[in-house]
This record gives sequence, C-alpha cells and structure tokens, in this order.
Amino acid sequence: MFIPIGTDNPLKHRPLVNYALIIINCVIFFFTMRFAAGQGTPQQQKLFHELMLVPTDPRLFQYITYAFLHGGWMHLIGNMLFLYIFGNNVNDKLGNLGYLLLYLAGGVVSGIGHSFLSAHPVLGASGAVAAVTGAYMVLFPKTYVHILYIIFFIGTTDIPAIYFILLKLIIFDNILSPKFYGAENIAYSAHLAGYAFGILIPLVMLAFRILPHSHYDLWAVVQRYRRRTQYNHMVNQGYDPFGGAPPRRKWVNIKIKNENTAHPQAEKIMELRADISDAISRSDIAGAAELYLELMEIDSRQILPLQQQLDIANKLMHTSRHSQAAHAYEIFIQHYPQYHFLEQVQLMLGLLYSRYLHEEPPARKHLEAALLKLTDPAQRQMCQDELNRL
Repeated sequence: MFIPIGTDNPLKHRPLVNYALIIINCVIFFFTMRFAAGQGTPQQQKLFHELMLVPTDPRLFQYITYAFLHGGWMHLIGNMLFLYIFGNNVNDKLGNLGYLLLYLAGGVVSGIGHSFLSAHPVLGASGAVAAVTGAYMVLFPKTYVHILYIIFFIGTTDIPAIYFILLKLIIFDNILSPKFYGAENIAYSAHLAGYAFGILIPLVMLAFRILPHSHYDLWAVVQRYRRRTQYNHMVNQGYDPFGGAPPRRKWVNIKIKNENTAHPQAEKIMELRADISDAISRSDIAGAAELYLELMEIDSRQILPLQQQLDIANKLMHTSRHSQAAHAYEIFIQHYPQYHFLEQVQLMLGLLYSRYLHEEPPARKHLEAALLKLTDPAQRQMCQDELNRL
C-alpha cells in the first residue's frame, strides 16, 4: 500500500476553494451517511438515490450531485486525502475560479465516461479528484510526493509526481488492477475519464499560453525533449555546438571528416544542466552542487545562469570544498563582470585564496579589485587587513 502524505511543493497562496470543497464533501457526508448505509426514512432513501448518477436514467443535475456523495468513511477519507495533497497546489496555480471549474467539470466528464461504459449507479468525488490529480501531474511533474508505504514493514520515501501518478495511480490502480483483481464495485471508467480530462485541459492551456507555464511543467519537459532530439540530429549531421552556427550543407561531409569538434558528451551536459535547474527550483542546493561538480568533470567551461552559478559557488564554499568553490567563483567573475555586487564576490574569492588555499597572487589580485569598489566600512577594513597580512 502506498499512501501520499505530502509534497515538496510549497504554496504561494492559500487554496481557499480546495479547503471549501473538502469541508462541503465532509458536511454532506455527515448528513447523508445514514442513507448510504441503508438507514433513514423511505423518502430520505429515495432522495439519496436520486442524487446519485444512474446511467440507465440520468438527469443533468446528477452529473454534479453524485460527486458530493460518498458510500462510507474510507471512501470519503481516501478522496479527501488525495484532494488535499494534490488539490492545494493546483488551486494555487489555477486560481480559485479556475480550480472550481476544473473540479466541477472533472466530475461531469468522469460521470459521462462512466455512463458510456457502465450501467451501474455511481457516487463519489473520485472522478473529480482524479481530474485534479491529473492536472497536478501536468503542472508539477518533477516535484516529489512524500509516500507512506506499508508492505512487509512501514516506511516513507519520496517519488517524483509523474512516476507516482502515471505509473501507480493511473496504470497500475486503474488499468492493471481491474484485470487482475476484478472491478470490486469501483468506477474505474470514471477515474480514467477524470485523469484524461485533468491531463488534457492543463496541457491545452499551457500549449496556447492561456495558463502561464514554468520551466518544469509537463509541456516544458516535452518541449525540452523535442529540442534535445533536434539538437542530437543536428550534431549527428555535423553541427558543432561549440563552434558557432551550423555549417552549410555542402561543407557537412568535410566537417565530419576533418573537424569533429562536437563535445562527445553533449547530451549528458544538457541533462545535467536541466537537473541542476530542477534541483535549485526545489531548493535542493546541495544536490545541485553535486550535479555541478559532475558537470565540471565533463566540461569545466560550462557556465550556469547568474544566480544558479552564485548559489552553487556559495554552497561549495560553505561545505568546505574550497578549490571547487574558487573555480566556480572565477567562472562567475569572468562571465558576469557587470554583476552589481561583483566586489563582494571578489572579496569572498580573495579570502578563499588567502585563508584556505594559501595562494597569494590570486588572493591579492581579487582583494585589490574588491577594495576599489567596496563601500561598506566593515568590508573595506576586512579586505585591507587581509591585504596587510599578505
């Protein structure tokens, strides 16, 4: 058993609509749980069944009302847990109105999918929750889901959202399980229709820029894969990524024969750079630093975007990898000479050379450059004292 208990995806806004939906589902269950168990007056039983979705005699309102009914405590708790874990971030991304429309439309589409493939009455928020979960996979595929697993023992682990949702929730739970374990009165068709809707709508919105996209949503991941494929094709045709524009067609054969200067691990470099960006987006600077060192072993000329390069250099310094930190700072100064606080980077690098690497010439060079621009009295005094000591 694998139970999601959280994600590493921080919220920017309070997901008010998702909180409201959870409360509404719980309140409705509190007032109808007796009817779901076969209790109550005949009139109450009749009303409860009329609110369920009956595919053989559907009414329009049932495509909404069925999604707010649940058959028992475990049915409710399971749906609300998933809605809380995945819905908060989707609500945060889409806004309150957009999220409400996604949730309600997901319930409707799930009901339609069930009606086409089954004649059995259905109730529960599972289809709407599946739509929300599918949307989470599209919007945040590379975030990590914290999982409580209960197999032969109990433990926790972190799994990328795209693997957990696609492989576990969609393929295993809703495609393979019915074949091996039977239907067990579970509306698998409603789940799959919800997942399909939740995946398709955000993808379309991202593709047409209706929804602002990030570097890490599923559309961006697909586009990077497409560009990487095109890049590999160009390299195979003789393009030199380190030598400028691709050669004219008539020079391709000559280029390949005489001057194969393309980096032999260009694809690995691109993957590492993407992984570094991904780690930094999750505030995993330590992991990004390890990936950066691996990148430097392949090609020490690689330069990251300004803030990434500086963050990793600082992390290497704080973890006492002084020579690697000095190299990262040197690359930063060389490629970003217009940085507003360059003198502070030069001061840091000068102190690093002086106190930890004991290399006087580069230490003096950077300290003297920093002293010319430093304005803070304490920093100027520190810089001057270190120069005097040298």
